[in-house]
Amino acid sequence: MKKTMSAMAVLVALLTMSLGFPAGGYKIGDYVKDFELKNVDGKKVSMGMNKEVKGYIITFTCNTCPVAKAYEDRIIDLHKKFESKGFPVIAIQANDGERSPGDSYTAMQQRAKAKNYGFPYLIDESQEIVKAFGATNTPHTFLVKKESNGFKLVYAGAIDNNSQDGAAATKKYIETAIEEIIANKEVSTPSVRAVGCGIKWKSV
Repeated sequence: MKKTMSAMAVLVALLTMSLGFPAGGYKIGDYVKDFELKNVDGKKVSMGMNKEVKGYIITFTCNTCPVAKAYEDRIIDLHKKFESKGFPVIAIQANDGERSPGDSYTAMQQRAKAKNYGFPYLIDESQEIVKAFGATNTPHTFLVKKESNGFKLVYAGAIDNNSQDGAAATKKYIETAIEEIIANKEVSTPSVRAVGCGIKWKSV
């Protein structure tokens, strides 16, 4: 039994490496491999498409999780506040649509239209990208900074320290990190545990 489990672990690691993604997800300081996913408008989106950006706020979210819903307006506000400063939002929905029908592609399109998203809302149908980032919750947010070598991961975790009420948040991790980057400072808090619903993984 132990040998079988060990063999499976090796197989998973080899499959991950073959995709060019790190086992266990990116770590702070890693350069993030570009991806191409379908947006709710049917078009493919990648980080490299926008040559003017200084980085991205990449958030794994969904339609159905109560915590994701509580953060939805804050994600919209982050995009409005920081897109002009070079840090737009890319939202990615990675839940399995069969396990969570409310997170289907059609439901994503409806949600994006109803809330008038100003940013891409991408579907990670294969779940390769969510695994590459090591995201475990919705929402789970990553901040990448554009450098000469590519997009460097500088923050991973929660958006702020209040999962229900943004107005009551006393620490705004994403906002602070971007402001520090703009001021040419190191990100003082590079990682905070993400709070939310677990990713709905595909059945094996």
